[in-house]
Amino acid sequence: MLAARAAAGDEQAFAVFVRRHSDGVFALALRMLGDRVEAEDVVQDVFVTVWRRVGELADFGAARAWLFQIARRQCLIVLRRKRIRRTYPVGSVPEHRPAVGAARGVADPQRMAEAGAGVCALGRALAGLPTRQRDVWLLAEVDGLSYVEIGQRVGAGEEAVRGRLSRARATLADAMRAWR
Repeated sequence: MLAARAAAGDEQAFAVFVRRHSDGVFALALRMLGDRVEAEDVVQDVFVTVWRRVGELADFGAARAWLFQIARRQCLIVLRRKRIRRTYPVGSVPEHRPAVGAARGVADPQRMAEAGAGVCALGRALAGLPTRQRDVWLLAEVDGLSYVEIGQRVGAGEEAVRGRLSRARATLADAMRAWR
């Protein structure tokens, strides 16, 4: 509904749309680019593009998927400009948060070191995945998207998404076996 109102020129609706989706776009850009400044630039470029082209959107119900498709394409443009074919998923895994008992700053140093090493191992394992599998795994496991939403974002069918995700999970399970 916000996209439809924005397409009609409603600036307030567009502002709400931006507030609602800017964190997700930023997270995607940060995962793909690994640089906060570049990710912030991409977010701005994405919403400028959305404002200019929202009237072209045929199905306003798919506005979220369309937005993330624009964001992904903009990130790929930045990566091509830098002549980088693959990125390492900096910040793609949520940071370790201390357990409830550690909330007062009395964290167990050994547990913190183990958790940090596990996150690093997962980052290396993710970096070793083929790009298509890594993208699908991140969208499913980190962003919590459905197979249909993932397919819309990456331009693949639901069955292809299921296959990529299955292969990614199997590869990561094997790579992370020592951390179980």
